[in-house]
Amino acid sequence: MKHEINKKRLFYACSIALVVTAMTFSIRAGLLGTLGTWFSLSPKEIGEVAAAAFWGFTLAMFLGGPLCDIIGLKRMYLVAFLAHLAGIILTISATGYWSLFLSTLLVGIGNGCIESASYTLVSSMYTNDKARKINDWHIWFPGGIVIGGILAYLCSLAHIGWQWQMALMIVPTIVYGYMFFGQAFPSSERVSLGISNKGMIRECGRPMFIFMLLCMLLTAATELGTNQWIAELLSNIGVPAILLLVFINGIMVIGRANAGAILKRISATGVLFLSAVLSFTGLLWLGYAQGYTAFVAAGIFAAGICFFWPTMIGFVAENLYKTGPLGLSLMGGVGLLSTALVLPYMGQLYASQMETATQQLAIAGVDAAQLADQSKLIAGAYTLRYVAVLPGILIVAFGALHLYMRKRRQSLPTIQLS
Repeated sequence: MKHEINKKRLFYACSIALVVTAMTFSIRAGLLGTLGTWFSLSPKEIGEVAAAAFWGFTLAMFLGGPLCDIIGLKRMYLVAFLAHLAGIILTISATGYWSLFLSTLLVGIGNGCIESASYTLVSSMYTNDKARKINDWHIWFPGGIVIGGILAYLCSLAHIGWQWQMALMIVPTIVYGYMFFGQAFPSSERVSLGISNKGMIRECGRPMFIFMLLCMLLTAATELGTNQWIAELLSNIGVPAILLLVFINGIMVIGRANAGAILKRISATGVLFLSAVLSFTGLLWLGYAQGYTAFVAAGIFAAGICFFWPTMIGFVAENLYKTGPLGLSLMGGVGLLSTALVLPYMGQLYASQMETATQQLAIAGVDAAQLADQSKLIAGAYTLRYVAVLPGILIVAFGALHLYMRKRRQSLPTIQLS
């Protein structure tokens, strides 16, 4: 007997699973400094551990698209559940660099399975409303970061250890596992349309798809790379940096909740261009902000990165739909690969800038008690200014894409009714 597909339950389940994915980002972002001290790690090693989640994420995303059709969505979510649960427990029991690295890698694999399976699930259940529903689902990534960030801040106020903060993610993991249990899942849209594997692979070689992959390298590094390091980079600006992360993602939740209304008024390419302008402006300002003015700069940055990821995925799902699950997983995988590469680089850049600032401040006669805090403040600001180059490039890229798509729409023949 064939079970009926419960779209609402499946959508809620993959939304809770995305909350878990996001909580692994925000809680770990708030703990980077703590983990560095606890395990005696350098900033570069902290960046490598943080990047491990993105390497696992990338691996699962690249393999996840084809696997969605081979092993089915049900097994994909089972793998995600087991990887999340095992990774969180192993992180709590980590004893050093390698155990921390491997457990974080496992969490990343769980995250990647959730993303790749959910892109296919949502676009297959809502074939006529993909861009909006993907945005609706992706609300829960910044939403989960807000939840995780607030919990991490409250735990730090209560002097609750980092192991217990990690353990908070076990509950929603069990919840989404239960919600997926025993459910029927749809076939991917690619299978429903009868597009062959060969045709899907060929479509992924189209110039526009390659262009979107290259843009994804920059958008992901701008959003995820910065969000992962921002609590540490801005740890001495005079406000709780983890709350700055919560503020950024709170704005992203509001923005994505209204994505449908915005996309009715502005084209997807127009949204991407404006996002690049705002993220560049906000990131550059963050590199100079002090105290609570940082929240204004962070708000502009948040409005910029808000629509990057889901709008790019939605653009590919609607305009390059023949790329199927492979195209969506490649987009996500490339974005995460970019983040995995940029995190250690940001750590190395931060360490280098901190060393330079320490030397200059020491020569200037800054008091030894204030030396470390001042060095961190200067190093964090310079690192953010360097990262602002990425959305600067995107302004040109998305501006060109917007003009191209507008010209293409204008050149399409109009149908006149007699």
